[in-house]
Amino acid sequence: MSELRDTRLEKANALRELGREPYALRFEPSHRTAQLQADHDDLANGEERQLEVAVAGRVMTRRVMGKLAFFTLADATGPIQLFLEKASLGDAFAQLTSLVDAGDWIGVRGILRRTDRGELSVKVAEWQMLTKALQPLPDKWHGLADVEKRYRQRYLDLIVSPQSRETFRRRALMVSAIRRWLDSRDFLEIETPVLQAEAGGAEARPFITHHNTLDLPLYLRIATELHLKRLVVGGFERVYELGRIFRNEGVSTRHNPEFTSVEVYQAYADYVDMMDLTEQLIASVTEQICGTTRITYQGMEVDLTPPWRRATMHELVQEATGLDFTAFTDRDAAATAMAAAGLEVPDAADSVGRLLNEAFEQRVEATLIQPTFVIDYPIEISPLARKHRSKPGLVERFELFIVGRETANAFSELIDPLDQRQRLEDQQARRAAGDDEAHGVDEDFLQALEVGMPPTGGLGIGIDRLVMLLTDSASIRDVIAFPLLRPEARPVSMDN
Repeated sequence: MSELRDTRLEKANALRELGREPYALRFEPSHRTAQLQADHDDLANGEERQLEVAVAGRVMTRRVMGKLAFFTLADATGPIQLFLEKASLGDAFAQLTSLVDAGDWIGVRGILRRTDRGELSVKVAEWQMLTKALQPLPDKWHGLADVEKRYRQRYLDLIVSPQSRETFRRRALMVSAIRRWLDSRDFLEIETPVLQAEAGGAEARPFITHHNTLDLPLYLRIATELHLKRLVVGGFERVYELGRIFRNEGVSTRHNPEFTSVEVYQAYADYVDMMDLTEQLIASVTEQICGTTRITYQGMEVDLTPPWRRATMHELVQEATGLDFTAFTDRDAAATAMAAAGLEVPDAADSVGRLLNEAFEQRVEATLIQPTFVIDYPIEISPLARKHRSKPGLVERFELFIVGRETANAFSELIDPLDQRQRLEDQQARRAAGDDEAHGVDEDFLQALEVGMPPTGGLGIGIDRLVMLLTDSASIRDVIAFPLLRPEARPVSMDN
């Protein structure tokens, strides 16, 4: 690799000696390659079109055959062939073929020609080095077989993998589509703080930092929920934020410590309204990005056409295990029944509601392939959700599961400040007992609730997991451009 770099440095110096700057200031293309391919599809084999064009991009491949050479040039829209002929270029032909390597960025001007083999090409009359690459591209077939290298050096992955580029293009389009959908329905996007004095809005372990000037411990936000609710208290009836969230938790195919979510709050609505909004939003975005609401994910057919199934957690657990958790009056009875059914009974699950959730996670969650709203959660695991209007011990909450993954979470929001205080104090007690993911008491948020918050429906959607679904990506790392990785181990020198 060092020798290849030295050779390319020598070529950069040779270009300077020829009066060709290897790192140009600018170049103005007249066309994108995809535009040329589409607009000149009618050009017959062996014919030329006297249309002067200028294109720029990275040289991906090169073939030199005596007095002819063929390069493949790729811009952001795709590739096009460069037809290089010594008779047309003169001395510039030798410079091009000897000093330009795969990986270099160049700009060319010329006319269009379709080769005898049917390849639309730019017949080059002039060329300009834009950037001399000092490192070679990875081998197209073997250079990025190491999956981790794809994540560590994403720029190489994007260069050689059209599929990766398409994934991130779709991600960008999806985010834009979500914002347009919400904006068109009078929701306002308002930014909330990333640095917070009290981490809240989710059960998660936060990242802790310190503000030197104020001598103040701060947390990276684990949710945007509590600040968006303050905005509802302040009079914004439809508000949302699409942004980054940080949770100091494990890394897996579906978890990254830094991820993206959208949270939406609508005054005078409840969790039923949020179900309607969720399926309409996701179905609309899917139609825009995929062209259909019937998609394939990892070989599974998934139909996102509304309406979606709605079932209570109790119903789903009873279907899967035969256990009716509404019949249990105490934790020990529920634990005994779970153990008899072959389910694990964690000591931390200290109530019937928490055991119900354990049974759901162990036996139901992974089976929910088609979009399913799981509704009516235990109050113990839902400290920010309103008590159910007719079912004691439960709250008006749903989670949306698709392909066995939680994709959205929503409540009829808890607006009673006294009830909210009690539940946050219960959470703080759990935290004091060693639960790092439990809430603290956010006094400023409670004060806001005492000013008065209207009935409100709230919703959070995991953007990364939705992108995984719509791009058929198996891992969250495939849809985050630069996922968090452990520092790469360096080889240990054996020299004394």
